[in-house]
Amino acid sequence: MGKVRAVCLSAEKGTPKHNVGRGEFLVRHGLKGDAHAGDWHRQVSLLSYQKIQDFRSQGAEVVDGAFGENLVVEGIDFRNLPVGTILHCGEAVLEMTQIGKECHNHCEIFKRMGDCIMPREGVFAKVIREGTITIGDELYAE
Repeated sequence: MGKVRAVCLSAEKGTPKHNVGRGEFLVRHGLKGDAHAGDWHRQVSLLSYQKIQDFRSQGAEVVDGAFGENLVVEGIDFRNLPVGTILHCGEAVLEMTQIGKECHNHCEIFKRMGDCIMPREGVFAKVIREGTITIGDELYAE
């Protein structure tokens, strides 16, 4: 079982996401108001809180959302879950669709640190049941 530490979005592509604390997750869309939402397999991006903390311990000064993640969750290592895993958080239900991603253009974090965790630690999901997710909510994998 995990605990939601941040809910992040950005209104425009190419801009950092920021923690808004609460969000509506919509079927065939993703996080309402997020520029990367849409009817595709990467509607929602997730990162494990511990992976971000490990990166911070290497001297990276990054805030929630800096990697482009929508959800930061403590207590679950998403990278070790298989594609197809069902994630429950309140009424919202997500299905993991992708692990990691190819990084075409190095982000600001990579340029500053020489590394970025999103391409190897981030996972993506689609919303299969709508619901609101708020900081402090419990999230579990089925």
